[in-house]
Order: sequence, then structure tokens, then C-alpha cells
Amino acid sequence: MKTVEAIIETNGEVHLVEPIHVLTPRRALVTILEEAPTVHDTALLSEAALAEDWNRAEEDAAWAHLQPAK
Repeated sequence: MKTVEAIIETNGEVHLVEPIHVLTPRRALVTILEEAPTVHDTALLSEAALAEDWNRAEEDAAWAHLQPAK
């Protein structure tokens, strides 16, 4: 599964922001967001602040059980 960004026009046409390539026809789900994305997307703005917590040894240890065995 892969998530890609798209714009839906008022007439229902869907335009992918970046081209994608698939080997066979695929089904897709479309989630309509409240507003058009902006450069100041909340997720992008919070990434650096959250990375401080995500990149700690304690965080790695807490999620280690979900990692494949080496």
C-alpha cells in the first residue's frame, strides 16, 4: 500500500501531485481533506520537534519488539 497526494477539482477530476507507476490496474481509496495542503502543513512543522523524542535510545527500546529479528 502506498499513499500519494492528489488534488480533486470541483468537477470531481483527480490529479496526482506526482506521477506513480503500477504494473497492473489497482484499486484506490480517496480521502477528502478539509482544505488544500499548504507548505506550512502541521505534520511538516512538527517533524523536527517530534524527532527529538523519536531519536532517543529509550524510544528505540520501547518499539524494539516490533522490529524483525536480526
